[in-house]
Amino acid sequence: MKRVKMVLAYDGTNYCGWQLQTNGITIEEVLNKTLSELLKEPVAVIGASRTDSGVHAEGNVAVFDTENRMPADKICFALNQRLPEDIRVLSTEEVPGDWHPRKQNCVKTYEYRILNRKINMPTLRLYSHFCYFPLNEHHMRKAASYLMGEHDFKSFCTARGQAEDTVRTIYRADVVKEHDMITIRVKGSGFLYNMVRIIAGTLMKVGMGVYPPEHVKEILAARNRKAAGPTAPARGLTLMGLEYETEIKKEIAGKNEDWDYMLIQTEIPEKGKAYLFINRCREEDFDRLLTRVTHQAVRNGARQVYVCDRENDSRIAAGKAYGYYTFFHGYDMVAMKKRIVLSAVGEEDLTGQKQCQVFQGEWEKVSIWQTSLFCTIYNQVFYAVPNSATLTEREARQYMVNSRWQLFFTKIRNKAVGFVILVEKDRELEVDSLGVLEEYRGRGLAREILERAEMTAAQMGKEFLTLTVSSINTAAVSLYTSAGFQDEGMISRWYVTENVYGEE
Repeated sequence: MKRVKMVLAYDGTNYCGWQLQTNGITIEEVLNKTLSELLKEPVAVIGASRTDSGVHAEGNVAVFDTENRMPADKICFALNQRLPEDIRVLSTEEVPGDWHPRKQNCVKTYEYRILNRKINMPTLRLYSHFCYFPLNEHHMRKAASYLMGEHDFKSFCTARGQAEDTVRTIYRADVVKEHDMITIRVKGSGFLYNMVRIIAGTLMKVGMGVYPPEHVKEILAARNRKAAGPTAPARGLTLMGLEYETEIKKEIAGKNEDWDYMLIQTEIPEKGKAYLFINRCREEDFDRLLTRVTHQAVRNGARQVYVCDRENDSRIAAGKAYGYYTFFHGYDMVAMKKRIVLSAVGEEDLTGQKQCQVFQGEWEKVSIWQTSLFCTIYNQVFYAVPNSATLTEREARQYMVNSRWQLFFTKIRNKAVGFVILVEKDRELEVDSLGVLEEYRGRGLAREILERAEMTAAQMGKEFLTLTVSSINTAAVSLYTSAGFQDEGMISRWYVTENVYGEE
């Protein structure tokens, strides 16, 4: 058994849309019948985008499973000989057996064409909407710009399936005019039922002068289908294509008037961990946002999702079900501070060469060609430490070219066995992170690093040495407390959902 992916183009004029219907012939029906006849076995295709009656496509995607031994890349040629002229398979290829066209991260692009002239053109009537009233494409373009970004598009959705989450992200929304043809191009993470056609109908109202361009913001805020314009006819709409992600994004940000969040996914591939910072969110949107973004991380491979609500650290209810997910208190990040007593430390430069204590480890500033080794040690030390991130060479180099950041190795017999990252601030020196390789722990090297950091802070004239630590990292908390650091209180609270699962 193999799974075959195909890219399709079709003229939707003579079809009742993609999905199987009882009242007429559909694209899916024709493909199933033709593939079954060609491959001599029952075949059922799964489409990425289930376009409506009369909607066209230049790049829809579908998959099917077959036991036929015909090479996957040859199927399109044999299939096209049997298909009607208004359906063509542009390419076929074998994909993994679990690859699903609707369960992959992708970007969809639609175009809606409007023929804007006094008299219709017969040869264009099936592929564009005719509008004789003069449209101001400049106003339409400005109105479209307000759709960019992540929003709740409930106002731009036909009321079918009220339980569906109506938040989508639009990456591009533009209006272009060539001669008498106005084309609305919309590119996004996904689209609701009739969303693009309602956008087109609304933008035409703007072009006619019925709405000012800024009214689109009010339509979004209303979250009411009645606030938007009419649903434009299907024949003007074409699905241009789908672009599937080849690797997950390191960060996903969502920011508008109603919420502001950041999802960090750098640790999903190796550790299965994702971190969600909610900086701001309206109360009525909070549960949906938490559920939606957690589900996005899980779809991308996260087995644990950690969440910090920076606006209200008690808003997440431990034990409450948020869709498929239940969160529990994981840990707190605690600030710690130590006052620098200048008379208590010796004079030392930033390389650690002048010192009054005798240290077993050597203190060496990290050079630019040592960033690979530094990242290797850093990531090995912090692999299982709560709230630690994976450090890349690019990030390490960015630290090194910033004069406020300093990276040091701790070495024994010229072998790097530990590290520290220091950040200079106004009155303090922050220990961003420090660590020692597991086989060298228990020798007092971490305390040595703290003492060297304190001496460096004194040499720089700083008043305090500061750091943050996870409340469940008891070994680190004990070390810092014994070294004279004072607990300055919680700076963030983290909740976690583990062994998570998503919708099949």
